Amino acid sequence: MRLLVVHAHPVPESFGTALFRAVVETAEGAGHEVRALDLHAEGFDPVMGPEERRGYNDGGPPDDPVLLRHIEHLRWAEGIVLVYPTWWYSQPAMLKGWLDRVWRMGAAFHLGPRGLVPGLPQVRLLGVVTTLGSPRWLWSAVMGAPGRKVILRGLRACTGWRTRTFWLALHDIDTATPERRARFLARVRARIARLPA
Repeated sequence: MRLLVVHAHPVPESFGTALFRAVVETAEGAGHEVRALDLHAEGFDPVMGPEERRGYNDGGPPDDPVLLRHIEHLRWAEGIVLVYPTWWYSQPAMLKGWLDRVWRMGAAFHLGPRGLVPGLPQVRLLGVVTTLGSPRWLWSAVMGAPGRKVILRGLRACTGWRTRTFWLALHDIDTATPERRARFLARVRARIARLPA
């Protein structure tokens, strides 16, 4: 599978970055063709400026060559795995800005007479590896898992409802013991090793 792995954590020595490396290494070891994007390391600008926003609804390609390269990655991918920390119940600003600027009309979706039309039908897998400070009960029962819905429902609308999904989350990261982190890392490696070809 052509697998795009996107990472959004500002700290290179973080557990989140270790998860990103584990996803990439395991996928490559399983024979997948991998493109790895570390948004912070490459200095991706998550801010959509006024001129970009004014032209957004035209559906045409952006002027920014960085965005064109990232859109090409989306069009190339058959599977996408996002690796990031969940902050304030959703994606961090870097990843949200990447979604705003790259998953744009004319690239990730089109608008037809009946609404949104998927622009990435070749994507057959969409997955998330994330950490959360909140306990599972608060995230799910009280908050309604908003970050999960953004990805597994919102982005999936751009790929098609036949796209398979997975969600791997380590809750209570701030108090997680080294043993619990190691178990989660092993779980992530095992799940990525089972991705279809």
